[in-house]
Amino acid sequence: MAKDAQGHELTGATPEAAEIFDRAVRAFTLSYGDTLGLFEAARKAAPGFAMAHIGKAWVLASANDAVLVKGARPLMDEARKLPLNDRERTHLAALEHAIKGHRSSILAVLDPHLLHHPRDLLAHFAAMIASAFNGQFHTVRDRSARALARWSPSDPSYGIMLSFYGFGLEEAGDYEKSEAISRQAAELEPYGYWPHHAVSHVMEMTGRPSDGLKWMADRESLWSGKDNASRTHIWWHKALFHVELGDYDAAMAIYDGPIVETQRPAGIVLTNASALLWRLEALGYDGGKRWKDLAALWRGHADGHLSVFADVHSAMAAIRAEDGAELDRLVSGMRATAAGGSEVASTYRDIGLPIVDGLAAFARGDYAGTVANLMPARYHLMQIGGSHAQRDVIDWTLTEAAARAGLKDEALALAHERLALRPHSAPNKRFLREAEAIAG
Repeated sequence: MAKDAQGHELTGATPEAAEIFDRAVRAFTLSYGDTLGLFEAARKAAPGFAMAHIGKAWVLASANDAVLVKGARPLMDEARKLPLNDRERTHLAALEHAIKGHRSSILAVLDPHLLHHPRDLLAHFAAMIASAFNGQFHTVRDRSARALARWSPSDPSYGIMLSFYGFGLEEAGDYEKSEAISRQAAELEPYGYWPHHAVSHVMEMTGRPSDGLKWMADRESLWSGKDNASRTHIWWHKALFHVELGDYDAAMAIYDGPIVETQRPAGIVLTNASALLWRLEALGYDGGKRWKDLAALWRGHADGHLSVFADVHSAMAAIRAEDGAELDRLVSGMRATAAGGSEVASTYRDIGLPIVDGLAAFARGDYAGTVANLMPARYHLMQIGGSHAQRDVIDWTLTEAAARAGLKDEALALAHERLALRPHSAPNKRFLREAEAIAG
């Protein structure tokens, strides 16, 4: 029987289809190449190849997108008709949870599986994405550490596994080790998204924007090409470095140029534009027509059921574009989820809805209302998913709202908290000036 590059048996695969499948898994986990096209080619090369159907389903189910996730179901149904081994049945079981946005349940399936199959690269990646949007990104460190001892540096895609470990270290706050590991992984997989991404996060979180821009510039030819599926997010990081340095015009130029040029209607991509444009508007820029263009791309790709993280960023666009009908549709979905019995109901109820209410209050100038909604939610922000850097847009909004509301104690406290982490940050210095200028 054909096997994949990590030695797992592939039910129904031909040698040709298995080779294409390995290329597809590498493309998916590197975020480099035509992932969907390769999985589709593997399906066509061997229609009875279960993991080819399953792999393509994982791509769609991991996109954090209400439209794309619907495409996973027919692929899963096709795979279920075929002979399956235990590994393949486990992937299908995890996918059943993925298409519902039930990420804790995904991990309840995949974490035990990975104890027995530590070289299952696709399962590692699916678990990492689930952790990313379950508020448990830091657990990638431990999952990868458990597995890496069972890999050899000579194994195909060892550098990819190492990059997962590096990113998990960053989200767990071990910045020095993360940078060292991720730089090593970047040498092994120069086109890999995750090692470059992890070093970018380290530099963001440790307040080293100039180093970050140099890291970007030195490797731009590796991360900015059309085969780099996640290049929009790297441009977003580059824009954030400019923001930290106070070069807001450069950040807006990145928005108007590379971000607009590379984004596509998928939730995992559109969040970049929402988060950057929201920050820049808080700094005094007028988003203008940009918001209407962005809201049009978002329409339908967040539904209030699948991902709080995507829903919050879609709400930003709808609020700023003054698209009341879309905002009402989204919030109605969120309320229905919050009132239901699914595993994400409490996150929608206690965090997602207050955040959207707080963002709407900010847009209409009710800054005290923003603080009232966001202050309680901020202590549980990890539950909405995303990285520390991505979730910071909520704390950013809260800090700015406290100053605009004239809440001196809150504004001072939040500004000093931010400055303790990044004392040279231009926005953080601005927050402190605003707080100190409040009378009384």
